[in-house]
Amino acid sequence: MAMVSLASIAVAQDSSSPPVTSYCPDLKQVIVLAAGNDGFRSIAGSPRQGNFLEAKLGLSGWNDCLLYGAGTYTCDSQTFESGGAAQYAQVGIVREIQACLGSAWREVKERSSPTYVVLHNNARPVSITLSTDETGQRDHIVRLTVFIRRN
Repeated sequence: MAMVSLASIAVAQDSSSPPVTSYCPDLKQVIVLAAGNDGFRSIAGSPRQGNFLEAKLGLSGWNDCLLYGAGTYTCDSQTFESGGAAQYAQVGIVREIQACLGSAWREVKERSSPTYVVLHNNARPVSITLSTDETGQRDHIVRLTVFIRRN
């Protein structure tokens, strides 16, 4: 299925204007749920293989949004033809997320790498990771994971 790259909007714009994302309102809602007392319980859907549940709240433009246990929410990007293309998209997605969620979200450089980015919110016990991965069909994706940090 052909789809506009999630990162293409960010790449096409100059750095002075924040990227526009269709998934921003959904992501903000996921973050609010993660920081709440009930975590993701209110969006838990049907069971999937393993310890996964369907997520009743998906991110616009993302695929296969699932919950793992009570504290982890994950979605996959569109597919890319190569790992390099997925890494390139990941850079744009990080910028989109930071523009969407604001300056309270910072990259944790010492825990990040070219294929794995960690974003923390200092005001809430919530983190986001963006990692590149390969599907069983050998397509490349960016996987977004929101999780509740436990100390």
